[in-house]
Amino acid sequence: MFYKDDRLAMFIDGANLYAAAKSLGFDIDYKLLRKEFERRGKLLRAYYYTALMDGEEYSPIRPLVDWLHYNGYCVVTKQAKEYTDSMGRRKVKGNMDIELTVTAMELAPRLDHAVLFSGDGDFRPLIESLQRAGVRVSVVSTIRSQPPMIADELRRQADNFIELEALRDIIGRPPRDAPNEA
Repeated sequence: MFYKDDRLAMFIDGANLYAAAKSLGFDIDYKLLRKEFERRGKLLRAYYYTALMDGEEYSPIRPLVDWLHYNGYCVVTKQAKEYTDSMGRRKVKGNMDIELTVTAMELAPRLDHAVLFSGDGDFRPLIESLQRAGVRVSVVSTIRSQPPMIADELRRQADNFIELEALRDIIGRPPRDAPNEA
């Protein structure tokens, strides 16, 4: 439930929201996303969290990060770490959970409503803490993908669960095709 006088903030786990939208077959139009939540209350901040690959001259996410930054989002990034696991596979680690949690807790005294765009069950303690501070929490993710992109305990802890699929017509656009390779 949203109220027009709510002071609200959006906390977007970039990798998680991207994966959820992709599993549903659409891309997010971030201009429309921001407008939708400005309509639902007094949007104080819209945060977007993502890791960037270290040492890459060009990152495919860089244009999005730059666009978000210039269009009213508070973009929080850090360098992803590349490593080789015990099986010799190349892995990338770029978890932004701590950064998102710290920002949400710092902002809590000024908020009525926090909107978390993630299905990561690791955020359940954050939701509990925000609720103890008197902040209502909505979580945006999907149960319509196979497998569902939201942890059951996160969905149950939230004051409100918003199915991403239900927002498709408001904030979605068709997925971009990959560029043709010659």
